[in-house]
Amino acid sequence: MKWTGLNEIREKYLSFFESKEHLRLGSFSLVPQGDKSILLINAGMTPMKKYFTGEATPPSKRVTTCQKCIRTPDIENVGKTARHGTYFEMLGNFSFGDYFKREATAWAWEFFTKVMEIPAELLYVSVYLEDDEAYDIWTKEVGVDPSHMVRFGKEDNFWEHGAGPCGPCSEIYFDRGPSKGCGKPDCKVGCECDRFIEVWNLVFTQFENDGNGNYTRLKNPNIDTGMGLERLACVMQDVDNLFEVDTVRNIMKHIIEISGIEYHKDAKKDISLRVITDHIRSTTFMVGDGVLPSNSGRGYVLRRLLRRAARHGRLIGIDHPFLAEVCETVIKENANAYPELTEKQEYIKKIIAMEEQSFYKTIDSGLGLLNEMMASSENGVLSGEDAFKLQDTFGFPIDLTKEIVSENNMTVDEEKFRLLVEEARMKAKSVKRDGAETDWRNSDVSFNDLKKTVFEGYTKRTTESKVLAIVCDGERKDEASAGDEATLVLDTTVLYAEGGGQVGDTGVISADGFEFTVSNTTKNNNGIFLHKGVVSKGSVAVGDCCVSAVDASRREAIKRNHTAAHLLQAALRKVLGTHVEQAGQLVNDSIVRFDFTHFSALTKDELTAIENEVNTVIFASLPVSSEEKTLAEAKAMGAMALFGEKSGETVRVVDAAGYSLELCGGTHAANTGNLGIFKITAESSVASGVRRIEAVTGFNVLKNINDTLALVYETAAALKCGNINALPEKAAALSAELKNKDKEIEKLKAEAAKAKAGELFKELGVVKGIKVITADMGEADANALRTMLDSAKRDDAVVIVAGKNSEKGTCSFACACGKNAIANGAHAGNIVRETAKIAGGAGGGKPDSAMAGGKDITKINDALAAALSIVTAVMG
Repeated sequence: MKWTGLNEIREKYLSFFESKEHLRLGSFSLVPQGDKSILLINAGMTPMKKYFTGEATPPSKRVTTCQKCIRTPDIENVGKTARHGTYFEMLGNFSFGDYFKREATAWAWEFFTKVMEIPAELLYVSVYLEDDEAYDIWTKEVGVDPSHMVRFGKEDNFWEHGAGPCGPCSEIYFDRGPSKGCGKPDCKVGCECDRFIEVWNLVFTQFENDGNGNYTRLKNPNIDTGMGLERLACVMQDVDNLFEVDTVRNIMKHIIEISGIEYHKDAKKDISLRVITDHIRSTTFMVGDGVLPSNSGRGYVLRRLLRRAARHGRLIGIDHPFLAEVCETVIKENANAYPELTEKQEYIKKIIAMEEQSFYKTIDSGLGLLNEMMASSENGVLSGEDAFKLQDTFGFPIDLTKEIVSENNMTVDEEKFRLLVEEARMKAKSVKRDGAETDWRNSDVSFNDLKKTVFEGYTKRTTESKVLAIVCDGERKDEASAGDEATLVLDTTVLYAEGGGQVGDTGVISADGFEFTVSNTTKNNNGIFLHKGVVSKGSVAVGDCCVSAVDASRREAIKRNHTAAHLLQAALRKVLGTHVEQAGQLVNDSIVRFDFTHFSALTKDELTAIENEVNTVIFASLPVSSEEKTLAEAKAMGAMALFGEKSGETVRVVDAAGYSLELCGGTHAANTGNLGIFKITAESSVASGVRRIEAVTGFNVLKNINDTLALVYETAAALKCGNINALPEKAAALSAELKNKDKEIEKLKAEAAKAKAGELFKELGVVKGIKVITADMGEADANALRTMLDSAKRDDAVVIVAGKNSEKGTCSFACACGKNAIANGAHAGNIVRETAKIAGGAGGGKPDSAMAGGKDITKINDALAAALSIVTAVMG
């Protein structure tokens, strides 16, 4: 058995199955396309589900892939053991109704014993208890020694997931030898020890489960196999775990260089090294596939991984942001298999660096607050309110809080935390509705009997069509009559189906006997266009010949805006830099809304430069052409694609005379001059690292000018300004007047507060020449107490102030110690902590200034009265 590197293993596998007439596909994006059931791709077959279910036609009946995968259910165990990881690659070969058990088993054995040269005596095979067919193939045809065969029950060797396709499976195990075993005389395949490890799982999908335990044989059975690349690398490199595999070990070496520590010297530091190594692999690939840090969905998974890695960096003595630096090694180790990482290297590093820097800004204050919260927690439980505050204010994901709390032998009230998160989510949802219309595309309506719709809308506005299907009330019908809301499927259409950020077309489908008004056009996974609308006249039946016509004026406006989106992206990259990537877009007849990766708000000068750049291209009247190319040809031309989107082998390339070159299936203006003019109307933030520009073209620019002028005249009238050109001067004068009045008001407030403070402050006594002064501020929050302390702080005094929140029944205490007081032993943190205890609270802080909270407002006077004795005790 020859030592083989991970990258070489991957290539050997894919090449082997290419020799068996499999189509090699690149890894699908980690972001699922058209599958909302999961946040991230977690298995090699996951992107293939649509092929297994018949929703889409596979590009070949035989496919092989190496799929990037992320699984996070065991994230808390990552690092604690060397077995767990969140990122891995899954090798797989798939048959969609083509070959079956004989070929799958024979090829698996050939790959292991011939290509990888693994001795047959070190391999064991398991089969499902009742699968005699597989057992006979393995032993009588493949030639596996029966003593190396085992049978397991349904729990181990039968793959099913509720109703649907399912079947028995065979697993191939590698024997690592007695030294890795438990030493028991009955140690064998299936033992919990580390001797026999499962390497490859072959699933024989041959049954259909009706959901009630009844199985029927599939007419065309499928093959779905999966093998962890890192696990096979462990076998071929004779190492114990994934962190010892060559490419992963090189990533850890980089972390060791930065931290200056050694692996296998300290168990706790080893945990941190493994956490960082695993998490930087996951996050590099996630960002490379367009995931951005956020507080929900897959963005939260990314944030959670990055911040956990950053904290473990602190635990091993790394006191500065470093993850972006380590990410360079991740990219280097994976560059051959995933060249897109190299292409996006600067972008990936920037996103990771920004998130780590953001976390560094709050980590110290957050950890300090968490320590205070744990110190004042009751019964070893951190409250849900505290956990929510840490996440909402300081960016501490709940998992990170749980981990730190657990290290202190405490727990978190997760139930209350989840309740607060849900309340916040519902509040946000009520403010900003999604607006997405629920339709029946995810229902049980099937069009598997129909061919892909032919789209002629790139060159035509009308075309002759035939009605192939009608859907009313979620069911396929033979006909629909006037007034019926329905969806029509045609063999040919000129109406563009929503996709790539462009809205669906509207228009009319008509014949002598009916007229159907189309309000939207979408399409399903098989490329069948769905014309949604209402029968406005007559009745339509399946088989009717008709004419489909697009709303031409609306289409032209959409085309102008879509071409503007392409020009805008090129201009953004020219003005801001090549780190700019498309993060989403909406193109309709009114606006172009373009989301892009950038790390700060755009300045006025930048917006002007971008706008001028686009208009320069428009005024140059450059031709816009489109043609179909292979994906390889398009990439060779330098065409850009939407981040993370998986394109087919044949793609449409839209070229604005070389200024902009993109993969795009949308409709476009024939010439940049058709856009008329381009005007940016808004620039804003969408998420961390993502900005949004909204703009208009053509007639919508005129509308924008007219609307703006109307607003200007209305404002001038309100300010009693007869000349709109004098508005800036009038507004500036009014603003200056208001500022002066605000200053007068603040001055009066300060004088009033000072007068009140003089009345409230009481000198209780003197300790070692230091005055002890207290004040009860009544209804006052923490900010008010801090302000009061600032005005009362003196070098030779200890000042303690209290305030209450009657509505909540809580109180706050603040303490400030002057320089001379500290020199004589005073410590604000210790003083305020002891004071707050009298009111049932806790807290602490620095020697010169500290805050604490109390739970019993009736004890405020008692607490302040005890201040003199507390200060005396603290100062010794």
